[in-house]
Amino acid sequence: MAEDKAKHEKKPKGPKPDGAQGGGKGGEKKVRKPKGVAAEAQAEVAEDTPQQPAPPPRLIATYREQVVPALTQRFGYTNRLAVPRLEKIVISMGLGKAVTAGEKGKMEQAEKELGVIAGQRPVRCKAKKSVANFKVREGQETGLKVTLRGDRMYEFLDRLIALAIPRVKDFRGLNPNAFDKAGNYNFGFTEQTVFPEVDSAAVTFPQGMNITMVTSARSIDEGRELLRAFGFPFRTDSKEK
Repeated sequence: MAEDKAKHEKKPKGPKPDGAQGGGKGGEKKVRKPKGVAAEAQAEVAEDTPQQPAPPPRLIATYREQVVPALTQRFGYTNRLAVPRLEKIVISMGLGKAVTAGEKGKMEQAEKELGVIAGQRPVRCKAKKSVANFKVREGQETGLKVTLRGDRMYEFLDRLIALAIPRVKDFRGLNPNAFDKAGNYNFGFTEQTVFPEVDSAAVTFPQGMNITMVTSARSIDEGRELLRAFGFPFRTDSKEK
């Protein structure tokens, strides 16, 4: 009877001897942190760390350090604010043929590609009036347009001069006479694959575009010299007007 009572008696709970506790080397018990503590700590560190602003486009420094002194010496400006500058860049695509032919998906595809090229979502342009010969109805979406200003304008100009224009097949220079009387320059590309941002393998149809460089120049010569100072490769064999 005494043996049976001893078996059923519960042993008092007490601290385990050294080295008998599990869950770690040397008998040390691991303390688990509650979930979310690490993420909160990282968020606090990120908030405390000041974010560095993005560096300005390099063509802005080029304009201030090289273009302005060169134009001032060429035209003799007495005021720095009188030096011509680039105000905006307008990129436009005409999709009238694809829309009137009823080809679905071309507008969305062109909108996606133009957004990748410009780094900004394009605006859909609508027809102002109906033209029966071209099967265009008033209010029908027939094109796309993007207007770039500020840092995005200079970043696009940098990619245009350094990457896109050198990729044009059989390139012989830009026409130096494609200026209007206000000193704005117009030129275009026959396909969008000249920009490396566009995946040429995913392109289903070639689409051209027109690019307008709007400047504050008061004459054609001032506008031409402004773009030439930025690095525009104008043809030298044609006579400049």
